[in-house]
This record gives sequence, structure tokens and C-alpha cells, in this order.
Amino acid sequence: MNDFHALWRSGRSWMPIQNERSAGMSLSILVVDDSKTVRKMIKKELRPYFEERGAEMTEAKNGKEALSLCLNNQYDIVFLDLTMPEMTGYEVLEALQQKGVTLKIVVLTADVQPGVEKRVRELGAAGYLKKPLDVHEAIKVLKECELI
Repeated sequence: MNDFHALWRSGRSWMPIQNERSAGMSLSILVVDDSKTVRKMIKKELRPYFEERGAEMTEAKNGKEALSLCLNNQYDIVFLDLTMPEMTGYEVLEALQQKGVTLKIVVLTADVQPGVEKRVRELGAAGYLKKPLDVHEAIKVLKECELI
């Protein structure tokens, strides 16, 4: 796994910074969904798999907030909904891609229309999960992303 997958902003350019896990620090996770209930459920269901790593889970209630957090903080993984107010998950993925920011993003959505998974992967998503969250599927995707 590349220890320099996260970026920080230095002046006008993006520079690599060391992955927190490689430095022996906690795992940092961002959970993005406009439903507070869904955010809490995701955290509750996944916490047992990240507790031993001292996971720090942050929440964002919309795409605009998520984008700001992603540009100003380092996350090992982001769980991102697609349909949200202010800025959709698609727009977050597009903005991050345009800025050259590479994160391990797992899209978690109720939007199961044909082509959705292909589109989000083209925009840089590492994984795709359907709502409601199936913990077994989530674990499979997290293993594919080398996070557990």
C-alpha cells in the first residue's frame, strides 16, 4: 500500500503526506450522508472492525461539508452518499478528481440505477455499496481497499 496516498495543500499545489496508519496512529474515517440516522448506523455497524486501530470517525451532513473536510484533513477512508443537498456525492468526487486529491472513497447509496457504479468508479471511488448497509459486503470492500 502506498504510504503517501493522502495530500495536503502547500501554497497552490498539493503535496503528499504520510499516511497516519504507517506512522502508527489511528485510522481516520469520514462518514458522509444527509441522514443523521444513516451516519450513526454506519458508524455503529463498522466501529467493531476499526476499534482496535483506534478509529476516529468524523461525520459530514452534505457534500459541501464533505468536500471542505476532505480538502483540509487527511482521511484513510470516506463513506460517501450520492444524493445529498448543497452538493451531491458525484460533485464531491468530481471536485476531488479535478484537484488531484486521491482518497479511498466508498460510495454508499440507494441509487442503484444502471451505470451508477461505473460512473463513480470513473470519478475515483474505490468501492460501491448499496443501501441499506450490508456489513458483510462492506467488509469485503474494505478488504479490497486494504483497510482491514
